[in-house]
Amino acid sequence: MRVPRLPALLAVGVMLAIATGDASGPHITLAVDGRSNQTPWAAAHGRFVAVTWGATVDGKTDVYVALSQDEGQTFGAPARVNAIDGEARLGGELPPRVALVPRPGGGVPDIVVAFGSKTTGTEIKMSRSTDGGRSFTPGRALQATGAAGDRGWHAMTLDANGDAHVMWLDHRGLAAQKAQSHEHHEAAAIDGAAMAQLSGLYYAREGTGALQAERELVKGVCYCCKVAMATGPRGELFAAWRHVYPGNLRDIAFMASRDGGRSFAAPGRVSQDDWHLAGCPDDGPAMAVDAEGTVHVVWPTVIGGATPEGALFYAVSRDARTFSPRVRIPTLGSPKPMHPQILADASGRITLAWDEVMSGVRQAVVRTMRFDEAGQPLFGATTRLGPPDTPSSYPVLVATPRGTIAVYVEGKPGASLIRTSVL
Repeated sequence: MRVPRLPALLAVGVMLAIATGDASGPHITLAVDGRSNQTPWAAAHGRFVAVTWGATVDGKTDVYVALSQDEGQTFGAPARVNAIDGEARLGGELPPRVALVPRPGGGVPDIVVAFGSKTTGTEIKMSRSTDGGRSFTPGRALQATGAAGDRGWHAMTLDANGDAHVMWLDHRGLAAQKAQSHEHHEAAAIDGAAMAQLSGLYYAREGTGALQAERELVKGVCYCCKVAMATGPRGELFAAWRHVYPGNLRDIAFMASRDGGRSFAAPGRVSQDDWHLAGCPDDGPAMAVDAEGTVHVVWPTVIGGATPEGALFYAVSRDARTFSPRVRIPTLGSPKPMHPQILADASGRITLAWDEVMSGVRQAVVRTMRFDEAGQPLFGATTRLGPPDTPSSYPVLVATPRGTIAVYVEGKPGASLIRTSVL
């Protein structure tokens, strides 16, 4: 059984429009008419580009996908992914994730989508399309039936067989704790690191056939910062997330699997930032792996001192075990740049993206990065993705033979659109 496209009465709109701004290419607008369009994610393979996002009306959200077969110059009509009306549970750090499975001979790839769902509880669901995004299979839950508690903030990557590897933050331990006495709850809440032990990083593998059962990989995750995943050139699986270390320090952790997810190495710390925070910043890391297997990670943190300020940092690992000293990414200069993303294209060029508030307006920004002969990063000029007087946020990046494409949210809440731009 598959979920068909919506009837013409509820048709969705795709518009090609030239928008002012600093980005060089034309801006394409993807939107479901009459809805607020937010939480984009994107994937690319060759000339194919898939964009997924959430569209909300009357407090109910559905997941959509639009496919381009010409490197992002045009997109087909979006199709709804989720089978149950309004079931999607999405947010800036909980976007739906999309990936493309190549077909022999270069035909239209299969499309895989992972999204948060809220029906009887919260779930991560997987859905696939084998007809170019015209229809999708009903969502398959990755959790055990009836799993208690909240979950989400997931990431997904594919292996060479097209199997999807998914990780998410799972808080079923918190649900169990709530069933205990109020006194015990108060005692556990004193120590943020102890509280974090009730939240875990979970993993599942989903293919075209059987679903590999979920399992918990590690405890002590920061409650609501998105996970990052990537696949290496030799089939390695890499993951990064915000971890809560003793003393309530919320730094970025990393681990790898070299056997297709059957086992994972012990987690390591990307950088000892020592960010002490009595709460979740709702802002996780991003990761890219280049053709040589080098792992690139970006993340937000806070620099302490008399006047603490937010900052974005970059670190690299060539052995997927230890990372270089962190390097601060120059931003537009606001006190809180957020939501970083990173892309390593086939040529080895690195592109960074993030958003920050300037003159009262949130702006999505990109800049390139290269390395000098000593291996030190050199940063290119910043490029704003939208007009300076219009909010733009949550940029994501994909690479095609034609160039890098940025996908982001533009407009005020309640009337926002999804934009794509070739850089």
